[in-house]
Amino acid sequence: RLLLKKKNVILQGAPGVGKTYAAKRLAYSIMQVKDPERVMMVQFHQSYSYEDFIMGYRPTKDGGFELVPGPFYEFCRKAKDDAENEYFFIIDEINRGNMSKIFGELLMLIETDKRGETLRLLYKNELFSVPANVHIIGMMNTADRSLAIIDYALRRRFAFYELQPAFDTDSFNVMHDIASNAKYDALIEEVSKLNQEIKDDDSLGSGFVVGHSYFCVTEKISDEDVAAIVEYELLPLIREYWFNEPSKVDTWTDRLRGVVYEQNKD
Repeated sequence: RLLLKKKNVILQGAPGVGKTYAAKRLAYSIMQVKDPERVMMVQFHQSYSYEDFIMGYRPTKDGGFELVPGPFYEFCRKAKDDAENEYFFIIDEINRGNMSKIFGELLMLIETDKRGETLRLLYKNELFSVPANVHIIGMMNTADRSLAIIDYALRRRFAFYELQPAFDTDSFNVMHDIASNAKYDALIEEVSKLNQEIKDDDSLGSGFVVGHSYFCVTEKISDEDVAAIVEYELLPLIREYWFNEPSKVDTWTDRLRGVVYEQNKD
């Protein structure tokens, strides 16, 4: 309901809470059919620009330049010709891009009450509009320290929905049955305690918790697989989080490794 009403929604959350998975599932659930032709996904970065997103000049093989439409321009044109169906444009790492630089004059046209209104494009003598059947789903990692506070222009045009780890859900309980490993179960219990300490840490908070996607499996796993999750995924993350608090790193290193190795001693 939020996406259909607001038209633009950002799914925000810590690493591994399933933002990308949720974005695609959200689109298909509204469409009531898995139609990838009506879903497009791009990823923003610091160098991404209007020319990459809407339209810009690109060099040709003969040394000249030609005007090339970007993905959002083409997607909107496609949606406009199919007005009876819903279309979904997914933007990964939306907070890494400069929204004013990327959207340009279209930043106004994505607003809910401006859908269908027209503006003349920067590079082309053409009146352009963002159709009402185009819905934008952005994804934002709340644990990325390198990013500044989100631009107010972005906040005003989007609704924000926060995703949390889903360890306690019925759907995630299926993973326990698939994994069929006692150490896997014990590790998830320990990670739940770790997440509580992360939430209570004034320098971190709920935006830095460990997400459930680290533990999503499709087949039975071995003790070695569980050990690999600890050594090569969880511990590097903890060292990054508490780089200036080595005592906490040591404590949680011992606790997480203990889940894997103590049972071997028994």
